[in-house]
Amino acid sequence: MIMVNIDVVMAKRKMSAGELAERIGITAANLSILKNNKAKAVRFSTLEAICRELNCQVADILEYVPDEN
Repeated sequence: MIMVNIDVVMAKRKMSAGELAERIGITAANLSILKNNKAKAVRFSTLEAICRELNCQVADILEYVPDEN
């Protein structure tokens, strides 16, 4: 499973979800879907924008966690 850790990086940068959504050009609802691991896919352009605005690497916001099965 891929875990999304945007909240952790946002907290370190003291940035709200609304501010990040506005800066990267997506709706707050779509950012919420991504943050809550409900997204089925994410565009590279969205990942790039998130990393640019949070000044981080993709590995800082996405993490592979093996399934327990």
